[in-house]
Amino acid sequence: MESDATTNENLNLYEKAENYTKTSLELLKLKAVSAAADVLSTLTSKIAVGAVVAFFTLFLNIGISLWIGKVLGEYYYGFFIIALFYLIVAIVMLKTQHKIIKTPIGNMIISSILKETKKDETKADLN
Repeated sequence: MESDATTNENLNLYEKAENYTKTSLELLKLKAVSAAADVLSTLTSKIAVGAVVAFFTLFLNIGISLWIGKVLGEYYYGFFIIALFYLIVAIVMLKTQHKIIKTPIGNMIISSILKETKKDETKADLN
């Protein structure tokens, strides 16, 4: 009789361990989905704002090019000057891309993911 009780306890313990593992995996999946959704939503909103800024910049550049061209006597001079300006900006960005582009974006993604983890740890500590 005692061996039946021990067997039942072992089965019950095994079922609890199995349920705990399944729950932990599900929680891990949900945390990953939450972090990915947060990163993607942030990125999407930044892309939307970037598109509006890009259109503004495009039309501003066309206006400045036409104005410079009118001042210099030929419209295409203004476009050449603006193109030269952007070539200089591109060279500067190429030389400093790691510092001014890659690192801040990487840090934003990492902090967003870690923010979710910190929230979860704080909730666990409170419980």
